Amino acid sequence: MALDPLAATAALIDSLGAQSLAKAASYTAGNHWLLLWNLVVGGVLAWVVVRSGLLDKLDARLGRRGPNVRALAAGAVYFPVSALLALPWTLYAEWWRERDYGRTSQPLGDFLGQALLSTLISSVVGALFFVGVYALIRRTGPRWWLWSGALTAATAGVLMLAGPVFIEPLFNDYKPVPPGEVRTALEEMAKRSGVPPDRLFVFDGSRQSNNFTANVAGIGGSARIAISDVAFKGASLDEVKAVTGHEIGHYVLGHIWWGIAAISALCMIAFLLADRLFPAFARLFGSGAALPDPRGLPVVLFMVSLFLLLATPVMSALSRISERASDRYSLETVDLPDALATALVKTAEYRDPRPHPLQEILFYSHPSVERRVLAAMQWKASGRTGGSPQ
Repeated sequence: MALDPLAATAALIDSLGAQSLAKAASYTAGNHWLLLWNLVVGGVLAWVVVRSGLLDKLDARLGRRGPNVRALAAGAVYFPVSALLALPWTLYAEWWRERDYGRTSQPLGDFLGQALLSTLISSVVGALFFVGVYALIRRTGPRWWLWSGALTAATAGVLMLAGPVFIEPLFNDYKPVPPGEVRTALEEMAKRSGVPPDRLFVFDGSRQSNNFTANVAGIGGSARIAISDVAFKGASLDEVKAVTGHEIGHYVLGHIWWGIAAISALCMIAFLLADRLFPAFARLFGSGAALPDPRGLPVVLFMVSLFLLLATPVMSALSRISERASDRYSLETVDLPDALATALVKTAEYRDPRPHPLQEILFYSHPSVERRVLAAMQWKASGRTGGSPQ
């Protein structure tokens, strides 16, 4: 009897059970509300720091120091101070809530230690980035925001290059896929796709999350594909192959470069709007700083956060395009539609598989699990077979 893709998809999704599906829907909707509440918390913290006069006092103490020093000092103080003030909210949103939904088993002490390390790294990177931003404002005049795209791309490129080698190993232990049938299968896939076989890793993702996941990161010689131990231990060989095929698709199709280009363009637009609207927002926050003055950093950061939040549907749409392309790549080159479908169903535990269409358009960085499983079942029903990577 011919396969009915719709019926097969419904059966796979329903296999999770009504309780799990309801829990996934609640968790996902809550995550979307957090986007708004994160902005609100960020705005309150920016207002508190501006009203406290902290950066004004810091700037006064620096006296005649150069503008780059003043910008660096503003970032080096504001980023960790705001992180400290936000700690209660961070604990709720990123630890307590995750434990409540069963998405993490990470002890509080380990979470706090990693949060501290993350804050230190982001503070250094953020401070240096805004030294560059304020230098552009001073040196390139009214069109500084045009140059901000290049600065964002360069920063993202450096982070992509350094991340897998220097940053991510600080948080997780990355090891080559152990010898055995899984490693043999993945090495064959990598060679066919032009991915260096020594760039396939498994990492202890269970340290932070119970989610079934894998990712591709890095550029050039630092590029690598990594599978969480949650997925590695909880998946069949075919599921690991199907998921790895998806990640190889991201690598081969150059999605990292497209991502850098997209975020650079969006940041450029955000900085353009910040340039035009800064005086109004500065008055709203009670800041007496002008745009070129690093004392206005909290206001600029809030504005950029606001504009990027409003751009979420655009970023989500671009991301869904790349995810669909990588699913297609896995189907064409690995040709394991059943395994891809069952692996995707495992991700439905933390991503509502049947969202409202508007919810998917606005917030989903991946097509819904239901859509992705249906595409796999349609591939299977078509009778097509996998080809060779292009």
